[in-house]
Parts: sequence; C-alpha cells; structure tokens
Amino acid sequence: MAGKIIKVSGPLVVADEMKDAKMYDMVRVSKERLIGEIVELKGDVASIQVYEETGGLGPGDPVETTGWPLSLELGPGLIESIFDGIQRPLNIIYNQVGNLITRGVDVPGLDRTKKWSFNAVVKTGQKVIEGDILGTVEESVLVEHRVMVPPGISGEIVEIKSGKYTVTQTIGKIKTDKGVRDLTLMHKWPVRMPRPYKEKLPPTLGLGTGQRVIDMFFPVAKGGTACVPGPFGSGKTVVQHQLAKWADADIVVYVGCGERGNEMTDVLMEFPELKDPRSGEPLVKRTVMIANTSNMPVAAREASIYTGITVAEYYRDMGYDVALMADSTSRWAEALREMSGRLEEMPGEEGYPAYLATRLADFYERAGRVITIGTENRNGSLTAVGAVSPPGGDLSDPVVQGTLKIVKVYWGLDDKLAYKRHFPAINWLQSYSLYHDTLEEYFGKEAAEDWKANRVKAMGILQKEAELEEIVRLVGKDALSQEDQLTLEVAKSIREDFLHQNAFVEEDSYTSLTKQYWMLRLILRMETLFRDALIAGTSIHELTKLPIFETIARMKLLSEKELEKFREYEKNLSNQVEKLKKAVHA
Repeated sequence: MAGKIIKVSGPLVVADEMKDAKMYDMVRVSKERLIGEIVELKGDVASIQVYEETGGLGPGDPVETTGWPLSLELGPGLIESIFDGIQRPLNIIYNQVGNLITRGVDVPGLDRTKKWSFNAVVKTGQKVIEGDILGTVEESVLVEHRVMVPPGISGEIVEIKSGKYTVTQTIGKIKTDKGVRDLTLMHKWPVRMPRPYKEKLPPTLGLGTGQRVIDMFFPVAKGGTACVPGPFGSGKTVVQHQLAKWADADIVVYVGCGERGNEMTDVLMEFPELKDPRSGEPLVKRTVMIANTSNMPVAAREASIYTGITVAEYYRDMGYDVALMADSTSRWAEALREMSGRLEEMPGEEGYPAYLATRLADFYERAGRVITIGTENRNGSLTAVGAVSPPGGDLSDPVVQGTLKIVKVYWGLDDKLAYKRHFPAINWLQSYSLYHDTLEEYFGKEAAEDWKANRVKAMGILQKEAELEEIVRLVGKDALSQEDQLTLEVAKSIREDFLHQNAFVEEDSYTSLTKQYWMLRLILRMETLFRDALIAGTSIHELTKLPIFETIARMKLLSEKELEKFREYEKNLSNQVEKLKKAVHA
C-alpha cells in the first residue's frame, strides 16, 4: 500500500501511512516516480530525502517503497562511464533528454544491451564461496573485469559457460543451501554498507604519486587516507588530477561532489586526452567518474560519496589497487547540514549535524589494504583522498577538523604559495604524514637506504630557513653569518629545484622515486661540500657563482632515461668546489 505526502520542504518530503518501510529504503515519490531515500522514521511517518527536484509536489501525492536500500549495479560497464550521484549514466540521459536531467528519468546504471565476452574459469561441479572468481571480461584495454561470486552466496556450480552475455543474462547457476540461484555478470550492493573482506593489512606499501613533495616528505600508503584542505585557488583540483594520472593505482574513481560544473567539464575533457603513463592508452580506460555538480539536487550530493567508495571497494575486491578522489567532502558536508536543518535536528558546531564526525569516519574507514574474501586470498587496496574546501581557507572549520582526526596524511595547501606560482602549493611546514615509520622499509628497498636520512636533513634545512626569515626581515640577509646564508641558499634550492613541480612539462610532471632520491641527494651533497669550503676559507658569494648551481636548477628537466647523469653532476660538484678551495689557498 502506498503512503501519501503530508509535507514538502525543498529536497525533504514527509509521508505518512508508511508502516512497512525501513530506514534507508529507496522510495518512489509522486506519479513522476522521483527517486528518494528514507532518512528518518517516526511511527508510520517517514522523512524522505529526494534525489531530484521537488517543485510541484504537494500533499496527497503517492509515495511507494521499493523495499530495497539505495544500491548500485556492480558489473562490467563501470569503467569509462560517468554517473550522477545515484548511478544514473549521464551520457545515456543526455542522449534521451538533452543537456538537463529531466525529473523522473529512470535509466539503469549498467547498459542492458551491450554484450560482454565472458570467459569462465570455474567448472561445473566445482564448489565456490563468496568472492571466488567465476570468470573474466575484458572491460577495457587496461582492465580485466573479474566476475565474482556475490557476497553472502556459496555453493556448488551446477552450470556455467563462456560466451557473450548482457549484464542481466544468466551465465550459470549455483546450488546453495536455499536452492539453485542464477548467476549474472552483475550484482547489486547497498551503498551505505561496507563490502566484506577477510583481513585488513598494515599500510607498508607506498602509493607512488610522482609528486616530489608528496613522495619524499608526506607520503601516503596504499590503502591509506589523505586530505587536501585549502582555500579557493590553491590548487586542490590540480593536485587530485595529478594523483589520478600518476598514482601507482590500477583503477581511479573520481567523485566530483558539489563542485562547479565547469570543473567537472575540465575533468571530462582532459581525462580522455591524458595518457596512462604505464600503457600509453587514454587514462579514462581505467577510470570511473561520478559527477554531482553544485546545480544538481543537494540530496544526491550526499549519496555520491557512498556511490564512489562502493565502486572502489568492488574493484578492490577483484585484487586491484584503487585510488578514490573525492572533490570535495566540504560540499558533501554542506548537503548533510541542509538535510539535517530540514529534519529539524539539533545542530552542532556551525550548524553541521552532531553526527558529522561519525559520517566522515564511516567514509574514510572504508579505505584500507585488505585480503579479499574468496579462496584465493587476493590482496587489494583502496586509497581515499578527500579535498576539503573550508570557507575562506579557515582550517578551524568543523569539516577540516573532523577530517584531520581520521586521516593520516595532511597536505595543507597554501594560497600564498599558489600566488607565487609555486605548485604543488603544499605547505611543507604545516603538512604531515603519519606513514613515515611504516613506509621506511618500503622506500629503503624501492629507492635507497638513506632515503629517510635525506628527508630528515632536508626538512631540518627548511625549518631552519623559516627561523632565519624573521631575522632577514629585520636586519637583512648580509647581516647573517656565512653558514646561515648557506642555509638560506640550500633551502631556496630545495624549494625551487626540488619541491616546485610543473604539471605541464613532460619531464617534470612525474618524477620516479629514483630520480627524486638523486635530485635531493645532489642538493644535500652540495650543502655538505659548501659548508666544508666555508670552513676552509671560501666565501658564500664565490660558492654560489659555481656553474653547478645552474646544473642543479635544470636537473628536474632530465628524463627518466638520463638518470646516470646525476653521478656525473656529483663528480662535477666535487671538482668545482675543490678547484675553488685551491684557488683561495693559492
């Protein structure tokens, strides 16, 4: 029996006579069958957040529950697609109704007509458990889609065959305790329920990003969590684009949550043109995009974050390393605040609901490196990177503070650095990573044993520079000792020649761990030799005129195939300093 609307308040609809409804059930509102979700129940009165425009609805309109929570269709066809916050494919909607999403448009998440070539890897009579791989589908040239036994199902395969199927056609049958069930290429999963796994593993593998300030100073682990807070114009979106392109991940899930439409347009235009560095294919061939722009219904914005992380968990379960970019969780929190206000809940700090921190934790805790369910014990990881856009760049904002309590990496963007055209504009004195200890062995193996020692020394020089800057402002640079002037010169080299990175220069856009190590090693070697030369009687002015200074300024433009030149640079550095020392003593 259908309920009836008794109140409409923006995206919130209240209906009575909803006796059989349950929390988070999906419902169809009015004769236009708008999609909604129950967020509060009091007796037989249900409060529903509607994921579409509610103009024109009124008391007496019917509300019908589906009996199912908001769920995603998980199967072949996710890669290369762009969905809205509730998994409606935007390209299909555009072809049907044009530029704007028409109310009540009902399009399935996965294409029902396309046939996929399924290659079965299990045989009739074989016993399987949840998470076991039934077969594979080539979803794109970069992604092998592993069709798995859905969670909660185990039994004996009574029929399975390779061939071409749509996502709804039966590929086989499995005999379970509750009878024989059909198997298809897809299955459904509730977005608010984390997908199961066997065991969570410690974060001991680094997620290489190719961004020097991140990998060297503030690394993130595979399965880790990171946030990128910063004011308007400081480069949050560019950082996430760089991570999406260069991060050492098999699958990228990009969620545009409440961002401006032109930003999502940039993503849509750029990703097909960006080349995957490992294969040369378009990056979009291993990307899933979820767009819920600021002009779309606010309630769907709240769902888009869960949609994105559920898709990411699905590919993690296949054994892939997945990177999730959420841009931005502040807009998601604003959607929570609006719905909470309309529900007349007691507000917390700055009007956000009291459960804001809990919801943030629920989201980020779904990240991790895990042993997946199934007999194979596959390893998969889900790394979550969330951009935060505090009003006016205020880092005391509840969303920023709530996020910092949960995540282990903080890349604090600085608008002053951005205005100086220093990108990535990550402030090296404010940012931090709590993965240094767990990743020490990883970087020691992947790059060099003295990776940590170099990082600690370089950070010490940058911190010393910050202390000296106050003195320089008061009395000028020339009043400093020769040793302190050297510290400023070396810190300047670390900032400009190492930390500054140009995303539009091919050789500089991505830097391998080996190149990063040699770049910083050369600068620190220069610092050691120069300090010895000062003790021997040379002046800082003579040292800074050496040709090696220009070489170090250009070293970032070396390609990954020319790394042997660093040994030559190091030799030239020693020779030039020794020559200068001899000239002074002569």
